[in-house]
Amino acid sequence: MTAETIDHSTLARLVDAGAVEAAHVVGKTGGWSVVIRYGKSERPLAAQRSRQVRVFKRMDTLVSYLKDVGISQFDVDAADYVSETTSRPDRAAALRRTHEAAEYDKWFREHVEEAIREADDPNAVWIPHEVVEEEMARERAELLARLKGGAK
Repeated sequence: MTAETIDHSTLARLVDAGAVEAAHVVGKTGGWSVVIRYGKSERPLAAQRSRQVRVFKRMDTLVSYLKDVGISQFDVDAADYVSETTSRPDRAAALRRTHEAAEYDKWFREHVEEAIREADDPNAVWIPHEVVEEEMARERAELLARLKGGAK
């Protein structure tokens, strides 16, 4: 069974009217919720969109929220609080890979931009494909000859 909740605008109106008797901050797995007592009712604060009980991940965010709405005194029950922050050593490796990829991307883009600038230079000397093929065939033949000569 889901408890009836109270939304932000209702809480703000209750605070303005001086009707809020107490605010209880309750620890739970992954954060903190707040239960507001007014009159004979006690209701948890709801998230704006989901209407489910709002859970603040950080206590300082909850304190700021309560102070902004006009509640500066409250009690805290941390008995069931369990932090969801866990150590993730795989994140360090992933972050390192991300930085390496970004560095490589930067290096690659710089070289591509340099090649484009050189190609766009009106003084660029273009070598025909056939000439390059002939030079490569000659270098390959020389290399094979050296390998054969050294293998004897």
